[in-house]
Amino acid sequence: MSSLLEVRGLKASYGPTEVLHGIDLDVEQGQVTALLGANGAGKTTTLRALCHFQVRTSGSIAFKGAPIENRSTEQIAMLGVGHVPDGRGTFLGLSTEENIRLGGHGQGDKGALTEDMERVYGYFPRLRERRAQQAGTLSGGEQQMLAIARALMGRPSLLLLDEPSFGLAPLVVKDIFSIMRRIRTEQKVAILLVEQNARVALELADTAYLLETGRIVKSGTAAELRQDDAVRRAYLGD
Repeated sequence: MSSLLEVRGLKASYGPTEVLHGIDLDVEQGQVTALLGANGAGKTTTLRALCHFQVRTSGSIAFKGAPIENRSTEQIAMLGVGHVPDGRGTFLGLSTEENIRLGGHGQGDKGALTEDMERVYGYFPRLRERRAQQAGTLSGGEQQMLAIARALMGRPSLLLLDEPSFGLAPLVVKDIFSIMRRIRTEQKVAILLVEQNARVALELADTAYLLETGRIVKSGTAAELRQDDAVRRAYLGD
């Protein structure tokens, strides 16, 4: 059986500068895959390349068994790939609820839209409390929750999460990752997680890849990478 996402020989460039040098990775249905690495390793570029967003690519990308490397960003989203980018991409001048509704803009059925909104409010009750509040006045953790909620409104099969813990207090990070566990279990959504906090990422993930200067240098189960001496020294502080 093929993986939900199969990436082979993926290269990515910004203008003449190549950042990814032919990486292979797989994401299985309903599982969490962590992509680890230092700043500048190419983690964010990998997620952008999968969405064909602001980066030039080559190589093959198959989603649900079909090639998507030549699809537009909008088409890839419609196929069921949700992307929560670095910086969150929140529309700061709109209300919390208006941001969430934008995530379901492709949903023509008003009943289904309302159902989806109730579902994401169930995961993020704090957003329900702040539904009329301008998004730009939310805390950093609330804005991260809002970005994830908006992506979930598209009913993705695969969620690409870029540094969800960045700049957040440890208790907020714990809360967000606990919610992600629920989403993964209850919605059967696969997650490709880019995260510099390797300890937190490996606690959530089933499998993991280590990216260094645009190349995959290690891969395996999350448990295997947690026990790897080089990973422990460089990324876990052991």
